[in-house]
Amino acid sequence: MFESEPASTALALTAAGLLLVLSVLFSRPSEKIGIPVVLVFLLIGLLVGPHFGHEYIDFEMAFRIGTMGLVLILFDGGLNTPYRQVREHLLPASLLATLAVVGTAALVALVAWSLGLDWMMALLLGAIVSSTDAAAVFSALRGSGVQLSRRVGATLELESGLNDPMAVILTLTLTSQLIGDTAFSLPNFLGHVAMQLVIGLGAGLAIGWLGSQLLGRIRVPAAGLYPALTLAMALLAFGVPTLFMGSGFLAVYVAALMLGNQRLPYRSGILRVHDALAWLAQISMFLVLGLLAVPQILVSFGWRGLVVALALALLARPVMVAACLLPFRYSAKETAFISWVGLRGAVPILLATYPVLAGVEEAMTLFHLVFFVVVVNALIPGATVRWAVTLFGVERGGVERPAPVLEINAIDSLPVQIISFNLHPAALVTGQPARMLPLPAGADILLVVREREALPVTPDTVLQAGDHVHIMVRPEDTRSVELMFGLREDD
Repeated sequence: MFESEPASTALALTAAGLLLVLSVLFSRPSEKIGIPVVLVFLLIGLLVGPHFGHEYIDFEMAFRIGTMGLVLILFDGGLNTPYRQVREHLLPASLLATLAVVGTAALVALVAWSLGLDWMMALLLGAIVSSTDAAAVFSALRGSGVQLSRRVGATLELESGLNDPMAVILTLTLTSQLIGDTAFSLPNFLGHVAMQLVIGLGAGLAIGWLGSQLLGRIRVPAAGLYPALTLAMALLAFGVPTLFMGSGFLAVYVAALMLGNQRLPYRSGILRVHDALAWLAQISMFLVLGLLAVPQILVSFGWRGLVVALALALLARPVMVAACLLPFRYSAKETAFISWVGLRGAVPILLATYPVLAGVEEAMTLFHLVFFVVVVNALIPGATVRWAVTLFGVERGGVERPAPVLEINAIDSLPVQIISFNLHPAALVTGQPARMLPLPAGADILLVVREREALPVTPDTVLQAGDHVHIMVRPEDTRSVELMFGLREDD
């Protein structure tokens, strides 16, 4: 083996680099037509696999790469989720992440069983495809170019971040039964679920708190070490509770949620690094999982896979979403949109590697059926997101443009922060000159961006609806500024 080095490693790295370049280049065209960009990564892997991937990638390696990738994606999602969003929408999102996952699994299993699949394998299939995929959902939403209403967007984001643990628990439990490790008992199953969630939640809270304390007190010689420290927190948040039979994925999301809502040194640098890591993780996960599939086997599923995918999108998810959101007075259009945009992605394909690694009979058939369902499910709803947003009227303020960013890059924590607002016509300060604004002591308007122009702020500058206003303020004065200017752009 050593005789083939370094040529063998160089060849593998060259191939990996070319695949990454292709994935990035195809991302823009896919967004223009509304297809989730992550699906493009998956299809590239599928096309390349028969010629390259099967020689270098096996299911064990794919499982480890996929697990690491999901940790990075969930951690990035938690870092960018504000507490306000969690407080307002946690209960409906939690029901979607638990009861809806179980109900979706049962309904999909019923359809698969009616098509001739063994009952236990049908249940396992339902469990594997029961959770939505945050990466697939939000790549499709970004590609639509439309900003969702706050309620709908927050519910989808929280659900995607919270529903993976339940799908993992269901998949592992059913896999254990299929290989004869355990006999099914409802009390034992419910106790196992509760233990996983409690340990995962507790570990996430503990590691998130310890991480925020450490980041707030430690001083390192280079700014680049702060993202390295937060990456270590992500790995610990998954590893520690998993070793103690808890949900590592839940712990990762909760720990990141706590860290993201604290005052962090070099915050913008940390967020940028984790955003890049999450994108790299998405590309790697989908490419690797695509490399494992065999196109000829996928084609053989034909109408059966199509029926399961359509049942998932048109029956199982809509029924469970409607049932879970009914107590919270979501409108019919909001409920319909949330049902439709429950896209599947790498997580179900990653879960489908569990039975393969465990030696379950016909696990390879199940893996390819899951792959087929994911592709169809991501294609049909994914390509119609823009249309669905308009049809159900869940957009907020028309086409979304990236907000101008003004920030402080500092290794040490400073007593002030910069916050930004996109002024609404109803905001108290709209139409007022800067000199008339009762800003707290020490607060100041640094910049106003109007259309494509950056305006110098003078006492006579009149604020207009649609302006991006950047304000330097102390954290304790943030609330009073929000009362005047409205919701911040990062909320």
